[in-house]
Amino acid sequence: MKYKSQLRRQTNGQIFAIPMVLGVLSIVGLVSALVGDGVWDGVSWATLAIPILLCGYFFLKRS
Repeated sequence: MKYKSQLRRQTNGQIFAIPMVLGVLSIVGLVSALVGDGVWDGVSWATLAIPILLCGYFFLKRS
């Protein structure tokens, strides 16, 4: 049997959407850590933890 490989074409927006969101979250986290204390510390912790948690999730999912 032959299986015809169908490649799904993706636009640049589709390819770089998630990395751009993670980059913006990282920038927001870094700026909020520099701006102030209190709530800003929580914002920085949350936004900087998201990329780390996603890396751990996909690493464990692959195993």
